Amino acid sequence: MAAAPESPVYNTTTEQQENKKTAVCIVPSKHLDKLRFFIKLAELILSFIAFILEEIVSNCNSCGPLYFFEFVSCTAMLFTFLLLVLLTTPLNKKVGIEKWDYVDFIYTAVIGALFLLASIVFAADNGNTTLETAAVVFGFLASIAFIIDIAVFYKTKGFPWKDNSERTNGTQSVPAEAEKLNGSSDTAS
Repeated sequence: MAAAPESPVYNTTTEQQENKKTAVCIVPSKHLDKLRFFIKLAELILSFIAFILEEIVSNCNSCGPLYFFEFVSCTAMLFTFLLLVLLTTPLNKKVGIEKWDYVDFIYTAVIGALFLLASIVFAADNGNTTLETAAVVFGFLASIAFIIDIAVFYKTKGFPWKDNSERTNGTQSVPAEAEKLNGSSDTAS
């Protein structure tokens, strides 16, 4: 028998996918819009500056407030950086967390409150050096950035633990079973 010519029946059925380069940093993303991205960037920078200024302080009269401020500013800087990376890159899909809005809201509220508390405590009990005063100022600025972030989050998305029907402009959809047909009323004509 002669070999049959190649027929289109036996052509490959899959197409080669082109290697599309994906962006490393996606802003706006599903979890973070542009405004909140820049607010989080400000939180990161202000926390970093507060941490560096606090680290430069060479001696302290009462070291407890200084150490508390150091802990909070370092934690805020590192975890805000981590959260910013996770919210703006595809890594958030690989972590296994489904409720990023919840994580973001709770983290920002807790760190904002702790930063404000640490700044108040450090302002009340420090050596009044220029570095300590500058660290306190940047601590308060970072606290304000965290508070603004929470306010913008609440204004745009509401509380994350409410379900979607309660978060959509306060309007709740009527279930299909309860809707009236053809806009008719209950009274018969």
